Amino acid sequence: MIEPMSNMPSINQLSEDKTLAALDNNKNSKSDELRDVAEQFESIFLNFFLKQARAAKLADDPLSNSASKTYRDMLDQQYAASLSGDVDLGIAEGLIRQFGKLVE
Repeated sequence: MIEPMSNMPSINQLSEDKTLAALDNNKNSKSDELRDVAEQFESIFLNFFLKQARAAKLADDPLSNSASKTYRDMLDQQYAASLSGDVDLGIAEGLIRQFGKLVE
């Protein structure tokens, strides 16, 4: 007959250890996630800004069609993503300051 080992940790102890380790790692990953989300929001804001700037055109383009509009929208999305990473507008930092207290 096999005797139970008394020095083996219980499943509850193992899960508590994993939970504590996950919480410790989670704090860093949550702040990283907050930074990523704040930068994505800044990108969305810039994309909206570019769309509004395009909508304020003075005259119609004679060569404009739905394909060029779709291409322009995709290009604006790429511009917004690139600008949010390169240019510091302060939107992401403001969001991190505001919501960072809730993450900690």
